Amino acid sequence: MTDSIQQFLSDSGFSESWAPALANITTALLIVLACAVSWILVKLILTKVISVYIRRSKSKWDDILLERHLFSRTANLAPAVILYLSAPAFSTMQIWVQRAASSYITLITLLIVFSLMDGFEGLYRTFEVSREKPIKGILQVLKIIFSLIAVIIIVSILLDRSPWVLLSGIGVFSAVLMLVFQNSILGFAAGIQLSGNDMVRVGDWIEMPKYNADGDVIDITLHTVKVQNWDRTITMIPSHAMISDSFKNWRGMTESGGRRIKRAVYIDMNSIQFCTEEMLQRYEQYHYLTDYIKSRRREIEEYNRELGVDPGQLVNGRRMTNIGTFRAYVQAYLENLPTLNKDMAMMVRQLAPTEYGLPIEIYCFTASTRWSEYEAVQADIFDHILAVIPQFDLRIFQSPSGKDVESRYNVLA
Repeated sequence: MTDSIQQFLSDSGFSESWAPALANITTALLIVLACAVSWILVKLILTKVISVYIRRSKSKWDDILLERHLFSRTANLAPAVILYLSAPAFSTMQIWVQRAASSYITLITLLIVFSLMDGFEGLYRTFEVSREKPIKGILQVLKIIFSLIAVIIIVSILLDRSPWVLLSGIGVFSAVLMLVFQNSILGFAAGIQLSGNDMVRVGDWIEMPKYNADGDVIDITLHTVKVQNWDRTITMIPSHAMISDSFKNWRGMTESGGRRIKRAVYIDMNSIQFCTEEMLQRYEQYHYLTDYIKSRRREIEEYNRELGVDPGQLVNGRRMTNIGTFRAYVQAYLENLPTLNKDMAMMVRQLAPTEYGLPIEIYCFTASTRWSEYEAVQADIFDHILAVIPQFDLRIFQSPSGKDVESRYNVLA
């Protein structure tokens, strides 16, 4: 083509010294123009025409490929192919033009492969199994491998050497490669263990105090596990740290269908006493205690009668206490709450006395694992307990405040 243009310029009156240079420039401009036109046409067909069909289709995979720029990257192959086929037009630079075009084709092919891998990963994330077995880290390792292969091919094309010759020389630099890709190797190994042992999934709530992480896992990559904390900040945890360090995963709580309430109220031990007849008659009117008081009374009376106990002394025989009756009331109250999980442990227990009073611990599980609902149920339970304690002639222990001291001082004065 260059010779034809040069002949045309010579016939048109250009001198022999200017005709070859003008012919080369004209040829280069025509090739550049052909490359630009081919790129515009192919991109217009792939991204405009095909995208209309893709958006009308009901399948998801083609939409994902469109979002991952597969077709726009494929359009870049057109000018590269034209440049490679037009290389003979540059007689003196044919080899270098072909090498450059081949290298560019290799690079575009690599980007197309990346788009296909991203599309596959996006399609995989639409399935529920992706939460249990994320593959993003594996695909990132494959991208690194494909990138190394592409670099070796491009270098071999530019140097006109066999790729196997370059591969044989990589052994010398293996130590350097191990150092450069140390984090990638650690992340890849950690990713396999995390996935194989099902240690963490996207959507899990995890706590890792060492990294100030407390929130939901939103992404698992080759190098990091991304956690969105409850204050909406993002914490990046190295993947290998999930293997070497300890962390808490709340998935078991979520899947169990119940979240534990384990909290105690402290009773002033000076308010604990035996129940008098007047107290028992009053407690018997409480809905949750009517049957309990009656059955307990019969049990204690039979026991004391069989042993011939003198009821005149409080320490003789068995008697009901206000603290024991209170525990029975709270137990019955919890068993009748629809917001608690009845299939899990539920108890009201007495812990060892402390300098702050006698702890009465409520141990149960809510029927919902949602944080807001859990806190609401827990608050409702203890609102009721704190309000009902005085009805059993008991007092909550509370460290005296300045107002308490002032009131006591005024009384003494």
